[in-house]
Amino acid sequence: MASILEEISSLVKDFGSAPTLAEMPRRTLGDKGIAGPTAAHAIEEVHTPLNLAYLTFTTGSSAFQNVVGITHAELPERVKASCGVLQRVGLSAGDEVLVTYPPLVNVFSGEAMKQYGLNWSFLVRSSRDAFLAAMYEERPKAVIGESSFIRAALEDAKHMGVAEDLPKGAVLLTAGTPLDLELLPIATEVLQASVHDLYGCQEFGWLVMDGVPVRKDIELLPIKKDKSQEMFELVVGGLPMGDSFPVTESGHVCNREGRIITYRRQRTYPEYEVIVKATKLSSDMTLWRVARSILRIKGRIVKIDSKVITKAENTVLELVPGQTTGVKSESFIIEGPIKTAFFDSMVQAQLDYQQNSKVDPVWQKRN
Repeated sequence: MASILEEISSLVKDFGSAPTLAEMPRRTLGDKGIAGPTAAHAIEEVHTPLNLAYLTFTTGSSAFQNVVGITHAELPERVKASCGVLQRVGLSAGDEVLVTYPPLVNVFSGEAMKQYGLNWSFLVRSSRDAFLAAMYEERPKAVIGESSFIRAALEDAKHMGVAEDLPKGAVLLTAGTPLDLELLPIATEVLQASVHDLYGCQEFGWLVMDGVPVRKDIELLPIKKDKSQEMFELVVGGLPMGDSFPVTESGHVCNREGRIITYRRQRTYPEYEVIVKATKLSSDMTLWRVARSILRIKGRIVKIDSKVITKAENTVLELVPGQTTGVKSESFIIEGPIKTAFFDSMVQAQLDYQQNSKVDPVWQKRN
């Protein structure tokens, strides 16, 4: 019998249905398009489930930074929105783009920038001096970065007397934080640059540019903040962002045709919960799994109505304000297929997982 085990021992080193560590697929920072330095991160290898396209993290602007999972099913719409942004600002395949903060590429997804044909690079170090050096040496067509960082770096250039040596006519795609309005005049003065304001997040990708939605499943729900101004909750594909904005006829400072004033963002209070009223799914069990997945990888609360309708023609969601004392807010109904596109992509991701789950034979869960 020992000879059989010796043969097995020899065979498993060269053959087998499960991979060795060396044979496992690897998704590096370079593969994700984010192989640049930051002062806020460590590089850590993780085992990422094959049902996720990649992992990223929230920015931490309103809470502790949390893991975000990006599913394969949602990537096409995210890529489409990102390519639309790049086209709107006039970029072309082959253009050189400088990214000041590598994780911002995850919001596009590196796949979107690859499909568009851009060449992008990062700073040698995450500092303003490194930014000015990169602008001088690389002379990029566009810059993707946080607006206050770029504004401060351009002010440094003026104070040092080197503004004239920087390239002119770049496109500045500002993202990650609300637009610093003081960037606009100095960007014109130092770089003769056009400035664009991107609003989005790691969970959902880019949603609004210069006050104009970049996806078809964007909904604006009116919220009575106070007597002086009405705010609008931004909802993507049926899922609320937790952010509210003024919507004005005077328009966005970067584009007067844009009505959503993203640089005046306020947190929605109370935040909305999503109740699923109807689904195209035949099983409410799958729907419960979708709700748990959304909570875990997108941080949005989704609940299932006790009388949910299955096998419906379209998804129907009800957005209900959280229970708080003294605050009156109405509920809203959102019906698919267009306005629930993101939610439906998460449903599809769950179906794909159930039908094509990757099972490791050494880790079997009993039902």
